[in-house]
Amino acid sequence: MPTAERDDRRSDVDEEVEKEPIETGWVEDRLPMTTEPQPDLRASYRLLSLAARLVQRRQDDALAPLGLTRAAVIALDGIATGPRNQEQLAAIVDVKSQTLGKVLTRLQDRGLLTRTRHPSDRRQLIVELTGAGEAALAAARKAEIDAFPADMDPEDWRILQEELAKFVASLHAPQRGSETSPEPTRLVPGTGTP
Repeated sequence: MPTAERDDRRSDVDEEVEKEPIETGWVEDRLPMTTEPQPDLRASYRLLSLAARLVQRRQDDALAPLGLTRAAVIALDGIATGPRNQEQLAAIVDVKSQTLGKVLTRLQDRGLLTRTRHPSDRRQLIVELTGAGEAALAAARKAEIDAFPADMDPEDWRILQEELAKFVASLHAPQRGSETSPEPTRLVPGTGTP
């Protein structure tokens, strides 16, 4: 069967699968199907995106009186446990080293961190918090905490954090249909076969 015809047939099957309810069987990710309806993933993504924007706005508002940005706090937080070279820090905070360099320059100009040449590799810069940087980070952490609802149960915060951590990890995993993961198998409703 020619590839185009096979792709057309697969598309028709996919549309049929979406139209008809499936009560049991194995689907794309090899997990058993239930009669539970699929969550509205687009609505979930939109809700997550809205929550992220609201969190960022609250953080921005809380940090502005301190003269800090979210990027600055992330950078300070990345070196809070000890000195790192700029490339290590960039990997930890998940940004390009050049982008991070601009943030670090502003923080260094304010006296919140130092950057010194590595003694054995002059190409590397070692980034370290100053006493003023430690105080600024402590103030930023308090401001961020104070910016969020105090009436949310600590257990709910813990659950939210765990679920978000799982979600973030899944975003770092290979996408379905990519060359690094097998192509999903879709079943024809009622037949139990692909």
